[in-house]
Amino acid sequence: MKREIVRFGVSMEKGLLENFDKFISKKGYGNRSEAVRDLIRDFLVEEEWSIQREEMAGTITLVYNHHTRGLSDTLTSLQHQYHHLIISTMHIHLDKDNCLEVLVVKGRADKIKMVADQLISTRGVKHGKLTISTTGKELS
Repeated sequence: MKREIVRFGVSMEKGLLENFDKFISKKGYGNRSEAVRDLIRDFLVEEEWSIQREEMAGTITLVYNHHTRGLSDTLTSLQHQYHHLIISTMHIHLDKDNCLEVLVVKGRADKIKMVADQLISTRGVKHGKLTISTTGKELS
């Protein structure tokens, strides 16, 4: 499938452009166009998530002390309850006390947010974060 490329101009303050150029250079972008495309895609993914009923993908990351009484059982129970949204998990022992768990999720955005909120707010979870992404169906 051939994609049509469209050129457009953007006006901005010189200092803002200089800061953007430093940023994209540091990140390894070859040119401004690549960086602007990524920024636009990120904006569109954020908008997709706001629709709530769209099928999305993402990760839920949890850090917790596995010695916290009942925590492992609670997290496992929640994951089984929402098995239809969780397509993969990875469990890492960070040290003798702390674990990092990454859950790859796919489903309706509102359901994923609900599961993430439940897992992250579980007593004993030290840190949790939902990272949103897309299934890619709507992006070129």
